[in-house]
Amino acid sequence: MPADVVLASCAALPCGDGGDDDLVDALLERGLAVRWAPWDAPGTGSAGLVVLRATWDYPRRCAEFLAWVDGVEHLANPAAAVRWSAHKRYLLDLAADGVPVLPTAVFAPGADVVLPDGEVVVKPAVGAGSHGAARFTEPAAALAHARTLHARGHDVVVQPFEPSVDTAGETAMVLVRGRPSHAFHKGAMLPAPGAAAVAVDGSGLFTTERLGPLEPPAAAWAVAELAVAAAARRIGLDPADLLYARVDVLGAQPRVLEVELVEPSLGWRQVPDAQRAAALSRFVDAVVELLASRG
Repeated sequence: MPADVVLASCAALPCGDGGDDDLVDALLERGLAVRWAPWDAPGTGSAGLVVLRATWDYPRRCAEFLAWVDGVEHLANPAAAVRWSAHKRYLLDLAADGVPVLPTAVFAPGADVVLPDGEVVVKPAVGAGSHGAARFTEPAAALAHARTLHARGHDVVVQPFEPSVDTAGETAMVLVRGRPSHAFHKGAMLPAPGAAAVAVDGSGLFTTERLGPLEPPAAAWAVAELAVAAAARRIGLDPADLLYARVDVLGAQPRVLEVELVEPSLGWRQVPDAQRAAALSRFVDAVVELLASRG
């Protein structure tokens, strides 16, 4: 019988958001038995390998989700990586380890929020798809948003806004088992203060992204590999233990905005046709290797 691989999703998007359709085809072509299932559906966690791909509702049910993660025997990425990556305080870990990171402060409910000078971004420390994130030029408005997030029980992340995002966007780099695979471009996600809101997906779980092809410079890949290596050390893993990681950087001198180890979009549709088959093959090879290593 072919090995059983479950791509974990959520009830609002039981078959994912469409971004992994090519991946499903590539897994099937390799002879794997692949199915989508919401992470909280009975039996999802008992597959030969559970790959987190569209668990977009986890920020709203974080404690429940992490408890489920801890109970999955064969999970990609491993539970320790999911726990570390789910809360953006990990950016403080990376900065302490010498990774160039966008300056970040985290404030728990009840703490006084301190803002840097200039335009800022305020967002929940546990979040996905830019939900709850916003830009502010007025300190009073930024603090009011932080108070709202605190009142809802969120830790709050405050970062200076990087102006280059409006013109150059972000660079998203995907690493498979710790090694560079492919990359793509992400347009600015957050509207300027007073501008019209960016469209939200029909599920209501994430902001619609504007994506495109991109070949990052070597300096960006170097930062991405440094970030993943530092993340793995913090978690107590080898980078090769991570099926996937997506590192988002911004600025002319690349600084890390996020290291996504939970369920990031992997940008298959943005990879040029001539490179997509090789990128998908790398990922499928990694899935097969993980299945073999777990018997």
